[in-house]
Amino acid sequence: MQLLHHIVQQTQLPKQSVKNTLALLAEDCTIPFIARYRKEKTGNLDEVAIGKIVQFEKEYKAFTKRKESILKALEEQGVLNENLKQQIINIQNLQELEDRYLPYKKKRKTKAEIARKNGLEPLAKMLMAQRTDTIEYIASNYINNTIQNEDEALEGAGFICAEWINENIGVRHKLRTLYKRNAIISSKVIKTKVTEEKAQKFKDYFDWSEPLSRCPSHRLLAILRAEKEGVVRVKVSIDKDDALRTISHRIIKLNSTTASYLHTFIEDAYKRLLQPALSNEALQNAKEKASDTAISVFAKNLKQLLLGAPLGEKNVLAIDPGFRTGCKVVCLDRQGNFKYNETIYPHPPQNDSGLAIKKIRSLVNAYKIEAIAIGDGTASRETEQLIKRIRFDRDIQVFVVSEAGASIYSASKIAREEFPNYDITVRGAISIGRRLQDPLAELVKIDPKSIGVGQYQHDLDQTKLKDALDQVVSNCVNLVGVNINTASKPLLTAVSGIGEKLADSIIAYRDQEGTFPSRESLKKVPRLGAKSFEQSAGFLRIKGGVNPLDDSAVHPESYSIVTQMAKQLQCGIADLIGNKEKIEKIVLSSFVSDTVGLPTLTDIKKELLKPGLDPRKKAKVFEFDAAVKDISDLRTGMILPGIVNNITNFGCFVALGIKESGLIHISNLSDSFVKDPNEIVHLHQQIQVKVLDIDIKRKRIQLSLVK
Repeated sequence: MQLLHHIVQQTQLPKQSVKNTLALLAEDCTIPFIARYRKEKTGNLDEVAIGKIVQFEKEYKAFTKRKESILKALEEQGVLNENLKQQIINIQNLQELEDRYLPYKKKRKTKAEIARKNGLEPLAKMLMAQRTDTIEYIASNYINNTIQNEDEALEGAGFICAEWINENIGVRHKLRTLYKRNAIISSKVIKTKVTEEKAQKFKDYFDWSEPLSRCPSHRLLAILRAEKEGVVRVKVSIDKDDALRTISHRIIKLNSTTASYLHTFIEDAYKRLLQPALSNEALQNAKEKASDTAISVFAKNLKQLLLGAPLGEKNVLAIDPGFRTGCKVVCLDRQGNFKYNETIYPHPPQNDSGLAIKKIRSLVNAYKIEAIAIGDGTASRETEQLIKRIRFDRDIQVFVVSEAGASIYSASKIAREEFPNYDITVRGAISIGRRLQDPLAELVKIDPKSIGVGQYQHDLDQTKLKDALDQVVSNCVNLVGVNINTASKPLLTAVSGIGEKLADSIIAYRDQEGTFPSRESLKKVPRLGAKSFEQSAGFLRIKGGVNPLDDSAVHPESYSIVTQMAKQLQCGIADLIGNKEKIEKIVLSSFVSDTVGLPTLTDIKKELLKPGLDPRKKAKVFEFDAAVKDISDLRTGMILPGIVNNITNFGCFVALGIKESGLIHISNLSDSFVKDPNEIVHLHQQIQVKVLDIDIKRKRIQLSLVK
């Protein structure tokens, strides 16, 4: 099986694991379901490994489809003989496939095509054969009404030769190797752009060059962004003499009089055809690699963000701070239900802090508030200081919450459907409060690209980016699990086997029939068939339901096993759950069967010990340095508290409680070499940093990590 061989070769995963995973995917099983509930078949592959199998399967199918398309095109042209067909069938590389097809591609009106029409192809063949010393005399035989003399005949034949040289698979392969090893990427500023303000952020690339193979993904994407915005011109090149020698070595076989002509044709082929095509190809390959790296970084950050620490079920007062338009205040109950909204004006120009304090204190008492969430945007620090001046009659935790993407949610269809009678400012404050209670449940409503934990996302392959981020969302939602009786449509949509239409059906059924008493009752939902139930049930939770296992990650297909375990220990299932003493007595090997192995049984045992355990940590209060309110307050050498708010492959950005985030370059994360910043820091980590440099004009802050 070629597909199986290809994936094993690309992933280096065990053949049987890949084979079984492909079979499960063909049965419409989802990645989270396979990773969690089919460990025996996959050899315990995780979501990442299964995701790679999906990726390479998709790429292989696209390659196969392209191959079939080329074979069909060649057949229609009447040039597909058995030898050519077999050559194409045996090709395993897309570039090689396109090179093989290149001579047969329909061409626009080229110089070579005009020369062919003028009857010069036989002369070109003689030139390439290099078997005559009388080529000028032979060329005179091709003079006609269109071709005036020998020079014109040789020039026309040269265009045909140049095209053949361009289409030579060996030549293209050798030049690609040169580009891979020696290509230089350079950028030069467009003189008219030097003084423009928008160009200054690309100042580093006004006169830049380095080996393409060593250009890190973030720098390549920055250079390409500068080119896209018309600030610089970008060029990828190799040494011309090296290139010409490489081609000549491949083409020129004899030291004949035709060799001097071929050198001219080779130079023409390189300058006019090979160099533009292969330099563009090298740049596109580098861009694709950089894009994949950036997508991987984005996906890692998104996962950390979605699995951020929730506060849990607490009554929350949330504030979307502002100056002129005031601070929007909302109150939410423990389930995140909206209860009340108000606007206060404690900051300039109104400066009505006295009334604002009274209102906040009153709302805290009226709605039994346990925590306050403040958005980290404009007027955030001033609002935080105001809240800390208030004396409450009990301990109230105060959190500063990221607003990234909140404005996108506020104006979205989802927000309008949830709160049709409130404007976007109120919706934004509600989102801030809910983010504190449960980041995953709220952030899942927002397009991941709008959350602000990636770089150059608009320059990346949008299909790949969407697929990668959607899979991260799905993996995170299914890892945590979803309360089916309270979950929003976006949260349900991300559950394995559900999707948008079934989420609508579940919510409609829930609205009409009331809460689901058990997982089994899910089967009553219209259009939720056996496959959807199989894929989704283990990730859906029923709080306080009929069967205690319904609030765990134990799949319904394994309930009978837990029943047998309880029977072996002579107790009920409810008595078994959470009872460490009894659970430790379970002999897992006695429950192994043809379909259930130790990986599944081990997972069941862990789940019985702590059913429905949320894998996320709990939210902690964090305080920025009160003396730092603006970038102008910073001084070199300062030691400050900060929160990691973005991670790239060249370092991480840190929130300091002001508008600008500081950068810890990868070289300043540790005294030893760091390959990946994720080895040292993680998103939303609370750290101490040292200020190394401040560039107020460019609004850049350089930091180092304090251990």
